[in-house]
Amino acid sequence: MEESATRNPPAPAGGRPVGQVLGIPVHANASMLLLAILVTVVYGNYARAELGLEQPWAYLVGLGFVICLLGSVLLHELGHALTARHHGIGVRRITLELLSGWTEMDREAPTPRVDALVSLAGPAVSLVLGGVTTAAAFALPEDTVPGQIAFQLAVSNVLVAIFNVLPGLPLDGGRALRAAMWAMLKDRNRATVLAGYAGRALAFGTAVTVLVLFQFGLLTVFGMLFVLLVTMTLWHGAGQSIRLGRMTGRFPLIDLGALARPLLSVPSGTPLGEAQRRRAEDPRPDVVLGVTDSAGSLTALVDPVAAERVPVDRRPWVSVESVSRSRDALTSLPVGLTGEQVVRALQAHPGAQYLVTAGEDVVGVLRVADVAAVLEPRRAQRT
Repeated sequence: MEESATRNPPAPAGGRPVGQVLGIPVHANASMLLLAILVTVVYGNYARAELGLEQPWAYLVGLGFVICLLGSVLLHELGHALTARHHGIGVRRITLELLSGWTEMDREAPTPRVDALVSLAGPAVSLVLGGVTTAAAFALPEDTVPGQIAFQLAVSNVLVAIFNVLPGLPLDGGRALRAAMWAMLKDRNRATVLAGYAGRALAFGTAVTVLVLFQFGLLTVFGMLFVLLVTMTLWHGAGQSIRLGRMTGRFPLIDLGALARPLLSVPSGTPLGEAQRRRAEDPRPDVVLGVTDSAGSLTALVDPVAAERVPVDRRPWVSVESVSRSRDALTSLPVGLTGEQVVRALQAHPGAQYLVTAGEDVVGVLRVADVAAVLEPRRAQRT
């Protein structure tokens, strides 16, 4: 069952590139291969039993069905992507799995209306595909390979369309629900959290319904386990949406000037033990050690993890350069960046610490853990 909620940054990269469609990069998830083989074998056995096909033709039919499923998923995601692009939102990539996919866009929809249109475009494409394949299934003889594939694709696409418009994140219907709440509340982040809780309620209700149907013998063990797996995925995705809504709501609290730790620079060649002694005597809290050249220019930052690995009795004989990272390897962040810009920069350039600059001057050091503590204070307290 497809869960094709679009993803906006921040979004993890996933899958291997397999080509482009209409200028949009298409990636395929590696886990898709195992599921593709499984569906090929299962549908191949079905074709042998129902249509009397022999090997290897039955499994070639199964492979053809897998390709048709992937095509359906791709068209669904293109519905999201092309609608987003039509409204001026850049599309980074489409990532495919056999029964699911997602579209990564370079920014959020600017208005609730656009958000709803982009969200519902995918299910609309699936519904159209369901209608076309249903017509084909009625037109083709039932006991033929084309007739059977058309019937299975009709069922798959109609189910995908129905499932995806259910009102709960991370489903497309959940994004449409978020858009409606955003329009009413005038707060996209709060709307995201509420739509995420709707997704969790949907997952819980579905799980209870499935267990009841199984108890009454209306659902097989395989069917129950499959649907429960889908609901677990939905529950997890809803939780991620809630977390993201809360985090983005705290973006304005990220102030580089306030978060930047003060910098204490020592000349190149200074023993690590001596540098740490100077830092301990510095009255400023959370001081970060830097290394300067003979001209007084910052050349590196001491890596605190590498420094702690040096035995205490060796620190008077180890220079600070040996446990430092070159300035060239560190990302610089101008002090005037907004919270959202800071988060985007950290995701584009992963690291443990960053230089905070004002013009040509380094005014402090930002540690990613300090940003995480602002975005998720509860988690920071637990750790």
